[in-house]
Amino acid sequence: MQLLRKLLFPISLIYALVVRIRNFCYDIDLFKSKTYTTPTVCIGNLSVGGTGKTPMVEFLIRTLQKDYKLAVLSRGYKRKTAGFMIANAKTRVEAIGDEPYQIFKKFPRVSVAVDVDRRNGIEQLEKTLDPDIIILDDAFQHRRVKPSHTILLTAYDNMYVNDWYLPTGDLRDSKYAANRADLIVITKCPRAISETEKRAIREQMKLSEHQQVLFSFLEYDNKLQGTHGAYNLQSFENEEITLVTGIANPKPLFDYLVAKGLRVLHLAYADHHFFTEKEVQLFKTKETIITTEKDYMRLAGKVENLYYLPIRHAFWAEDEAVIEAYLTGIMK
Repeated sequence: MQLLRKLLFPISLIYALVVRIRNFCYDIDLFKSKTYTTPTVCIGNLSVGGTGKTPMVEFLIRTLQKDYKLAVLSRGYKRKTAGFMIANAKTRVEAIGDEPYQIFKKFPRVSVAVDVDRRNGIEQLEKTLDPDIIILDDAFQHRRVKPSHTILLTAYDNMYVNDWYLPTGDLRDSKYAANRADLIVITKCPRAISETEKRAIREQMKLSEHQQVLFSFLEYDNKLQGTHGAYNLQSFENEEITLVTGIANPKPLFDYLVAKGLRVLHLAYADHHFFTEKEVQLFKTKETIITTEKDYMRLAGKVENLYYLPIRHAFWAEDEAVIEAYLTGIMK
């Protein structure tokens, strides 16, 4: 696969040129971006996934929901429907996509909507719900909308400054587009990252005056949640568990489970994979299935002994203070 990606380097140059031209047309207002009265917070990245956008959306919700009426607007990747839709009690995961459905199930006070056309989605939300803040999930490349606030994510082990354009690398957008972000969050950092390394990364990012770099790490819950309640990981030490993932980068979860002493058989699928009946039948032959939270949304009710390990972004104290102050300032 790596050899093939290198052979496709000429195509990546064409892709990079197209992306740069598109961004340039928006930058000079040849293509128009629209702003809205409602504060909009864009969560996005420059790569094709694996930076932790959904946990960051959840972090924002936990921080803001007590004081503000929130709405989340997503594209609804790989959903089986089209157009604008607001989730309700009868909505199924196939109708809005796994990540929006996960947010909808976890945060009942938050309105969750999907629309490929973010302009239409925002206008429909303003017309029907009048939220205080709209969180735009994975909308960094949707330049027809100019958000009032932008948070860009990049994973520690594959930062955009060290990456290259598709299909040779994982970048779907120009590195220079990062200048549009207010905050750049380095996600999935090791707990032992030093202040010296943090300074080196900040220098490597070549920030503009209006930007700040923050560092976060994944914090795993100490209990599995699933079909038969909540269990400590240690409950499964004496059996081989099967890890089923349909995410862009399952390595941190796999490594975490192995570090906890579990014997893990890993069945890895593409990001947002909708599991076939044949695959579900295979899972049914396994004694215990551990999966990600968004994969659980697609498998719940189909497989017995199914569990997921909740995760969330956590920040070092000084960075947490910065992002909380940033979010507090949204309504000012």
